[in-house]
Amino acid sequence: MVETSNILAWTLRNEIPIPDDVSSQLVEGEEAVAAFSTFRDAAVFTTKRLIVRDAQGFTGKKVEIYSLPYRDIHMWSSENAGGILDRDGEIALWTRAGYIKVKLLKGIDVRRLDQLIAWAVLSTH
Repeated sequence: MVETSNILAWTLRNEIPIPDDVSSQLVEGEEAVAAFSTFRDAAVFTTKRLIVRDAQGFTGKKVEIYSLPYRDIHMWSSENAGGILDRDGEIALWTRAGYIKVKLLKGIDVRRLDQLIAWAVLSTH
């Protein structure tokens, strides 16, 4: 198993239109279904995987791309925001690569993401 404890924690800020350039990363039959801004770039949920792009450096020209096929998700949990003091939600993914934490800032519908992951992981496409 790949050690991921220090590298796979992402924060989704708000839902955005699907970036135009994401189509160059998709395979035949794959479609982008939702996109969210991250602190430096975007996360895109497709019909086959989660793609997280991380622009790096001062200019942002260096881009690291993470691709998590849904078939590699073994279990997940979702936690909605608790109220005044706990305003953020969270999705936790247990995958073949390890544990991944996805923090959801105020305004992101955690149940919608939970349904999207359930559809992607449990459906046969």
